[in-house]
Amino acid sequence: MPRYEFRCRACGYTFEVNRPMAQAGEPASCPSGHADTVKLLSTVAVTGRGGGAGPAAPAPSAGGGGGCCGGGCGC
Repeated sequence: MPRYEFRCRACGYTFEVNRPMAQAGEPASCPSGHADTVKLLSTVAVTGRGGGAGPAAPAPSAGGGGGCCGGGCGC
């Protein structure tokens, strides 16, 4: 279930709420009882080698060269 971050405008407390995506836009009350809250913009960082985002790997050399990896890494 997604987690959404809110900040209370009355006391400044930041808190998280777990709720279905269908309820993402609904207001949330501060744990201290204040109703004046704002949903914060959350960012997601995805790292790794399988996502397709980021620079592309260089293409292997067309000249052959053999070796364990086709000559693209210079081994």
